[in-house]
Amino acid sequence: MEQQYAGDVSVEQAWDVLEKDPNAVLLDVRTVPEFQFVGVPDLSPLGKDAQLLSWQVYPQMQVNPDFVTTIKQLGIHEEQSLYILCRSGVRSVSAAIALTSLGYKYCFNILHGFEGPVDESGHRGKVAGWKAAGIPWKQN
Repeated sequence: MEQQYAGDVSVEQAWDVLEKDPNAVLLDVRTVPEFQFVGVPDLSPLGKDAQLLSWQVYPQMQVNPDFVTTIKQLGIHEEQSLYILCRSGVRSVSAAIALTSLGYKYCFNILHGFEGPVDESGHRGKVAGWKAAGIPWKQN
């Protein structure tokens, strides 16, 4: 089966491209409570900001009806590389597929997301993903 988006990248690969390509965008599609309480990627060392736009709306977790409209309002165009991040790499695949179907050509899923899978204690953020890799992030 043909892949429905540009592909999967590691958090390190995403950081590398975000650093080298001034037009590359990090799109974090987690929920507002996740942004507020878990933390967000910090792209300030790159002179950029992560774009925070929920794919699903908490608490019902329905697909955000304003997702595509807001992408366009943010000025993200179809030729830009989009590196899409969620908690563990599941919602970001759905967002990448949806955006690709609308003509966005370079939508990449970031494997393991912001927090990655749970460890042996049932906690996230230590095994894989953005936080575990030690890539800059911040918390309110």
